Amino acid sequence: MYIIAGLGNPGTQYEGTRHNTGFSVIDTIAEKAGIPFDFEKYKAICGKGIIEGEKTVLVKPLTFMNLSGESISQAVSYYKIRPENELIVIYDDIDPDVGRLRIRENGSAGGHNGMKNIIALLGTDRFIRVRVGVGAKPAGWDLADWVLNHFSEEDRAVMKDIRKTAADSVSCIIKEGAEIAMNRFNR
Repeated sequence: MYIIAGLGNPGTQYEGTRHNTGFSVIDTIAEKAGIPFDFEKYKAICGKGIIEGEKTVLVKPLTFMNLSGESISQAVSYYKIRPENELIVIYDDIDPDVGRLRIRENGSAGGHNGMKNIIALLGTDRFIRVRVGVGAKPAGWDLADWVLNHFSEEDRAVMKDIRKTAADSVSCIIKEGAEIAMNRFNR
């Protein structure tokens, strides 16, 4: 069984922002797999289905980004999964360029407050993460303003493509393992 969590902030004012990239990718995964988000539990909106032959729970925390761990730790505890093998977290990252994908099996939060909270509440940094590049903060910008800002028209086109690629990478992780997915999708 897998829990796949996409990070973001609830509310229409955040739709299409850099910080909601995780939500956008998880929506693409749900659409591809035909999984509806049809129940609320674990401080999240969720959907259950099958991806690559595996039972899967899709999770979009409603806690706001910085408290994502509250939701994800509840889901992990409820389903008694092993985070190192059965949890995939998808989120925005300002380090890679827009549209770059990085899959990792563990590591630090890298300054991402949502990831800091997840690591703190799970008590481990050993879980699969799919980092989607949203571009570095321009000089003179406040970081919060940057990640809560919408993409340019040009970047929206790039992000539309990378959402599909990120969804494919999650299917690959489930079907073939994280190591193969990293070799195939990290660019």
